[in-house]
Amino acid sequence: MSETIEFASNGTTGQGYLATPDTGTGPGVLVIQEWWGIVPHITDVCDRFAREGFVALAPDFYHGKTASEPDEAGKLAMALDLAKAGKDFSGAVDALLARSSGSSVGVVGFCMGGGLALVLGTQRPDAVRCVVPFYGVIMWPDAQPDWSALRATVLGHFAEHDDFASARYVGELETSLRSAGVTDVTMHTYPGTQHAFFNDTRPEVYDEQASRLAWQRTLEVLRSSLA
Repeated sequence: MSETIEFASNGTTGQGYLATPDTGTGPGVLVIQEWWGIVPHITDVCDRFAREGFVALAPDFYHGKTASEPDEAGKLAMALDLAKAGKDFSGAVDALLARSSGSSVGVVGFCMGGGLALVLGTQRPDAVRCVVPFYGVIMWPDAQPDWSALRATVLGHFAEHDDFASARYVGELETSLRSAGVTDVTMHTYPGTQHAFFNDTRPEVYDEQASRLAWQRTLEVLRSSLA
C-alpha cells in the first residue's frame, strides 16, 4: 500500500510518500530524493522496499515541486533551506519509527539525497543504524557534519565515471569517516558506470547489472543492521 502522508516537523508540517508492505509493518527505511524531487523513480524505490518487507518513507523536501532539467534541479537543490530540511529529517524519522516495527531506521539516499542521508546519520544517531548513499554528495559548503556523531553502518555505492562524486571524493569521504571513529564503512565503486546508474528512468546512464548488485547489497546491510 502507498499513500502521501503528513507528519509533525518541529512546529511545522512535513509531507512524504509512504509505502507499506502487505504485512502492514516491517523495518523502517527513509528514502531521500535526488535533486529532481519526489519523482517516479523515488516512489518506485519506496514501493520496491515495501515489496521486500520494509516500511519506506520518502520525505518531500521540495514540498511538491519537481524538476526535469538539470539547471532547474540545481536551483531547487541550492535553494533548499537546510534548517527546514533538518526539521523535516527529524520529523520523518519519528513518523517512520511510529509506523515501522523496530526502534531504529535505515536511510538510503541518491546523489544530493545520499549526502543528506549521511548528514541525517549525524543528526539522529539515536535512531539511524544504517546509511546507504548512492553516489552521494554534500552539495552545501556550510553543511559539513560532525562525523564523530555518526553511529551507523555506512555502505556507499559509487560510479567509476562520476563528475559529481569522483574517486578522490569517495576516498576523502571514507578517510574523514574513519578518522572520526566511524569504522563500519564499506565503499563500492561499480566499474564502467556513470552517475545515477541506479536510476532506471534514465536509460542513458542506467546500468542493470550494477543496479542489481547494489540493490542486493543494500537489502543485505539493511536487514542485518535493523534486525
